[in-house]
Amino acid sequence: MNLLKPRKKSVAAGDGMPSPAALSVTPSHVQVGDGYAATYAVCGYPAEVGPAWLDPLLSYPGRVDVAVHLDPVAPQLAAPMLKRQRARLESSRRLDADQGRLGDPMVEAAAADAADLAERVARGAAKLFEVGIYVTIHARTLDELATVTAGVKSAAASVLLDLQPATFRHQQGWIATLPVGVDPLRMRRILDTTALAAAFPLASADLAAPSPGTVAPPEGVLYGVNTTSNGVLIWNRWAQDNHNSVVLARSGAGKSYFVKLEVLRNLYQGTTVSVIDPEDEYAPLAEHVGGTVVQLGQPGVRINPLGLPADNRPDTLTRRGLYLHTLISVMLGAAPPPAERAALDRAITATYSRAGINGDPATWAKSAPLLRDLAEVLAADGDPAAGQLAARLAPWTVGNFASLFDGPTTTIPRGHLVVWSLRHLPDELRTVGTLLALDSIWSGIDTPKGERRRRQLVVVDEAWLLMRDGEGARFLFRMAKAARKRSAGLCVITQDAADVLSTDLGLAVVSNAATQVLMRQSTQSIDAVSEAFSLTAGESRLLLSAPRGEGLLVAGRSRIPFRALGSAAEHKIAVTGIGEA
Repeated sequence: MNLLKPRKKSVAAGDGMPSPAALSVTPSHVQVGDGYAATYAVCGYPAEVGPAWLDPLLSYPGRVDVAVHLDPVAPQLAAPMLKRQRARLESSRRLDADQGRLGDPMVEAAAADAADLAERVARGAAKLFEVGIYVTIHARTLDELATVTAGVKSAAASVLLDLQPATFRHQQGWIATLPVGVDPLRMRRILDTTALAAAFPLASADLAAPSPGTVAPPEGVLYGVNTTSNGVLIWNRWAQDNHNSVVLARSGAGKSYFVKLEVLRNLYQGTTVSVIDPEDEYAPLAEHVGGTVVQLGQPGVRINPLGLPADNRPDTLTRRGLYLHTLISVMLGAAPPPAERAALDRAITATYSRAGINGDPATWAKSAPLLRDLAEVLAADGDPAAGQLAARLAPWTVGNFASLFDGPTTTIPRGHLVVWSLRHLPDELRTVGTLLALDSIWSGIDTPKGERRRRQLVVVDEAWLLMRDGEGARFLFRMAKAARKRSAGLCVITQDAADVLSTDLGLAVVSNAATQVLMRQSTQSIDAVSEAFSLTAGESRLLLSAPRGEGLLVAGRSRIPFRALGSAAEHKIAVTGIGEA
């Protein structure tokens, strides 16, 4: 190539190297197919580096290829090399001293570093490597290439890395960043083991930003601040394979605080939110945003499980019968034996018939029967199994637990935020109360196909209340599987991670959540959590010692440590309540 008058040249494919059909080479860039690329070599390094010091290059929002070529320096060559370097630096220091000049701080620091490195190499505590770091920037046009190049150089300068263009050698630079392990540039620098190890793994601590020119929809929610890079973590659950999430943490880790912030920020975007709240933690949030709070267990608040939802489905009556099977199994603590299940199925049909309700949708507007009516039909059945089941249901129909079911449903909540509070329910009723609330929520989500569905988020706090029961966990699993097709997302929160992960249904609910947030874990559960989420030893240690409000976002191959962050106004709302656990 004529250096005085640069010309373009075309290099045809087929010379043994992976390449496009043609490569147009100029002194300042190469044209690869219908795009442009320019390669820069890292020629200047800071005196000291910290963990992930290549991260500004790796996480840059654009198509940027970073290649690190390294070759170990043989020990028999490393010692003489360091000796010569120390001799040159010491000679410069003595010459300055003899001539009465002030010492050069850069030389002083380099001499001290060289002495320390020589000592570690002599003891076998460190090794030397020849390292070449190259950055190839890709763009669709030359103007875009110039813009992205300026941004990459600025990002590199922020950590004192000096990038120099591979002028007249951009073809060799482009080859150096291909995944073929070839380094035609050979622009190397000697690094020790510590500095080199700090550059690995070659993965960004931040989520990848959209490529230049791509406008991402403003649907993400601020989760907090990345504790590794201090970058902002914005996550869009609605853009994932499914819209579900799971939050696992021990008591006092700040999981409810984090979820309250997410709920509030989803409300900003017009999402309808329903929350099952065991401890009245979300009531202040509902009051602040004008939401509705349903206080289950308060006098006069009733839910009729036999009430038919107004969804105009042809199989509404059948679906209600199947739900009653699930509800009664949860009430009894286990699925009834086959004879009792058969008697229950007969009784459900007979109870609706007595109320004048049958398969004709015109009859569904009539007053629905109550749970005690179902018990009366069972008691009147001549089958001993039916009588036994009626006796087992007595506490829920005429006994201490009957107040929640002894009348028609008192309220059908509507609004952008509905909080189902279980605070006033006795412990024996909380599992049933959770299932009743979920059924009411799901009736509003599972609208007939073709109707316009508004995006909805369902938050189940302390989900272990329902998941400890086999039928309840199965109901939650079915809801997690079906939510995505109905523009809904299920957020499951629990502090009993080990118990949830020890069951097949619990694992199934977790695996059906594309967004997984892990916060501080107990020593008893960390092994189960590490195995279920394939955590590294460092991630496990992070979760064992994470301060309140900090956690790890696990979403596919992304593992982002973060700290939940709210404004002063949001913080005041999120911490108001009985607890922050």
